[in-house]
Amino acid sequence: MFEFHILAKDPQTKARTGIFTTPHGQIETPIFMPVGTLATVKTMSPDELKQINAQIILSNTYHLYLRPGHELIKKMGGLHKWMNWDRPILTDSGGFQVFSLGKGNKNERSHVKLSEDGVEFKSHLDGSMHMFTPEKVMEIQHALGADIIMPIDECAPADSTKEYAQQALKRTHDWLLRCQKKHAELESAKTVDQHSQALFPIIQGTMFEDLRIESAKFCAATNPPGIAIGGLSVGEEREVMYRILDVIHPHLPEEKPRYLMGVGTPTDLFEAIERGIDLFDCVHATRIARHGCFWNETGRHQLKNDDFKESTESLQPGCQCYACKSFTASYIRHLVRENEMFGMRLLSIHNLHFLLQLMQQIRDNIKAGTFLQFKTKFFSKFLSTN
Repeated sequence: MFEFHILAKDPQTKARTGIFTTPHGQIETPIFMPVGTLATVKTMSPDELKQINAQIILSNTYHLYLRPGHELIKKMGGLHKWMNWDRPILTDSGGFQVFSLGKGNKNERSHVKLSEDGVEFKSHLDGSMHMFTPEKVMEIQHALGADIIMPIDECAPADSTKEYAQQALKRTHDWLLRCQKKHAELESAKTVDQHSQALFPIIQGTMFEDLRIESAKFCAATNPPGIAIGGLSVGEEREVMYRILDVIHPHLPEEKPRYLMGVGTPTDLFEAIERGIDLFDCVHATRIARHGCFWNETGRHQLKNDDFKESTESLQPGCQCYACKSFTASYIRHLVRENEMFGMRLLSIHNLHFLLQLMQQIRDNIKAGTFLQFKTKFFSKFLSTN
């Protein structure tokens, strides 16, 4: 059911384009996944997502488990039916949220209790205590019904000591094996009308190259349908992230899709694709939209600035998204300054359209063997700090 076919490779870099087949359709890679944390991409409808050619979206296990609960979503027919989305969905394990919402120093989390069995944590909603074991996380994600699911892992802080990073990595690997065992049991118990799900292991190891290589080898040896890279874009310098991607690349399965978690600025997309990454997700596009910011070919801009007050142009001349075809930057600026929801919606539509069109152009240039030339041309106009 899950197959990945590489269609073309760039002759000068590690960039490649391919097709990943899932029970809810094919995904053209490289691809950016809009984030629908609470089973919705903020301010946008499923139809609007399809209009900008969103091929797959991501939802969050941690948040959906806490409210409304995975059992309710299962009762409603699973995420696809409940949110009226008939294209692929990926759910993360909730591990990042469990640890990031806990508080403490770099090597301990005051609201998180770790054990070999799993992680106990306090809900950020009401303070109630909950336990995620590898088996529980698999049960939750099978109830949600996403096409691609993630194992529980420990996303150790980027500045962890090596001793702690080693301990966290061992837990992550031990939990992966338990997740895979439980996932196999749940898959074998499915009826003919229930679709299969693909479990991607997550490479961890913080910023230590030897631990990252160890984790990449360990994950690859389990022969997964795809592989994820976590614990990057968490505050480290960009060059550190790029270095880690370079280090682990020789140890990644060539014939499997590679997913870099939580990355989605234009700069990072280009650099990671150049290093052989296929799938991405990030809240950045919709988050900056809610703060009045947008991307166009010259970089990131704050629409509230006076430069756009009397602008009769669209956010990006020539852009075919609904916002740009229908309204001037001046009008959208007015909506944003007045905190009108429509302004946030229009900027979200534009920003996601911008990223998805950029990915289409990247795929086209990989096929044409002109990826590096396209990258150079793009950054000749785009501010590289974005």
